[in-house]
Amino acid sequence: MADKSKKWANNQAGKYYVDDQCIDCDACRTEAPANFTRDDEHGYSFVTKQPSTPEEEAQCKAAQEACPVEAIGTDG
Repeated sequence: MADKSKKWANNQAGKYYVDDQCIDCDACRTEAPANFTRDDEHGYSFVTKQPSTPEEEAQCKAAQEACPVEAIGTDG
């Protein structure tokens, strides 16, 4: 389960976040490419854009469910 006290600082503020459990597996970037991106220097994903449409919300939820280490959390 994602821990909001361990979320990456470069997550865009909002409902979704990625914490330090991320193993850079690419699942979230595959499920919601408009909302997640990779920190190439450190090798992890983070939320670059919070969902703004029902479609993006569904994709972010799918990304959260696809995460093998439960590194994606929500504040809402």
